[in-house]
Amino acid sequence: MTFSDWGRSLAIACAILFFTGTVQAHKTRDSYLSLTVKRGVVEGRWDVALQDLDQVLPMDNNKDGTVTWDELRVHEPAISNFILTNLTLRSGPFTARMVPKETKYEAHEDGIYSVQIFTAEGLGTPDQIDAHYQLFATHDLLHRGICRLSVELESGKPPLVLTTIFGPAYPQHSFKLRRQSWFAGFIAFGREGVHHMWTGWDHLLFLLALLFPAVLRRDNETWKPVDSFRPALIEVVKIVTAFTLAHSVTLTLTAMGWVRVPTRLTEGIIAVSVAVAALNNIWPILSDQKWMAAFGFGLVHGFGFASALGGIELSGTELVSSLAGFNCGVEAGQLAVVAVIFPLAYLMRNTSFYQVGVLRVGSLCVVILALYWTVERFWLTADGTPLLKG
Repeated sequence: MTFSDWGRSLAIACAILFFTGTVQAHKTRDSYLSLTVKRGVVEGRWDVALQDLDQVLPMDNNKDGTVTWDELRVHEPAISNFILTNLTLRSGPFTARMVPKETKYEAHEDGIYSVQIFTAEGLGTPDQIDAHYQLFATHDLLHRGICRLSVELESGKPPLVLTTIFGPAYPQHSFKLRRQSWFAGFIAFGREGVHHMWTGWDHLLFLLALLFPAVLRRDNETWKPVDSFRPALIEVVKIVTAFTLAHSVTLTLTAMGWVRVPTRLTEGIIAVSVAVAALNNIWPILSDQKWMAAFGFGLVHGFGFASALGGIELSGTELVSSLAGFNCGVEAGQLAVVAVIFPLAYLMRNTSFYQVGVLRVGSLCVVILALYWTVERFWLTADGTPLLKG
């Protein structure tokens, strides 16, 4: 392929990215809601990222580009009111009155969070709590609230722990306080696994970058279509299996608390993996055994998947069911993508649209986007307290 061909491809790729806008690699931060029912009293703790709150409640009074602690203290009543009015708890005919008790601030790996301590009064002695979650529902369709509810049972027995995930598409959940149900948590986190795979553009593009050339074979410096379906399918199975095994390992290790990797480092390396996988479709830099690359980088992607389970304490049965559900959801989302993309790729493998438009121009688009993510995650994202000073 000549220099002018590459120039044209690069120009087309840049134009595509310009007109479609910058694709966000990840959704905004999750919030973490913990509810404890003890002798009929409902106590709560809710961790919400300050950067997300700043989007709906601007706190930079003097417009100097930085929120100080003094400015934050001024906005504390508004922050507390905004957070607590976006959660409704009911039990039968009773609606809880949300009473703020304390506001704290804690550093998570991805920034400073406002921690609201509160009680929900007026529910009597509930057998069931119906929750309606509306936080950021009109501002961010990708926002999620990870919820853990703990119920103190008879003396000497371990608490009943229930989990779920809220979002704009599923804002309501009923917690039955007298019956153990691990399956509800499994379903909730399974649904989140599918969502996380489909909205995590970096994970998705990494997988697609490895799958696109599966219906082609490299002949010297050019791509040629494979002769039959079977070798292409075997290549896809190897790639998907390697990626699945790798991210399942690190996802489990992280969720169990045995391994911790800084979020910024993980996200940066994931962006690099996307760039490398796409660049390999243009200039060979990896071995022909793409499953090895899928496994190696899949280990890092597992840390990224684990971020969806962070920030809330899970253990025992609820950890196992949530982890299993989330992992199954990720795999279901992944297999759905493969089931749609692979047959189409195989049917189009002989066309210039696929060999030039999809593989060459598409890979260039992915490289450019992934390099932007790499710079953004390693160098443009502030450490520690990105909103606060003083």
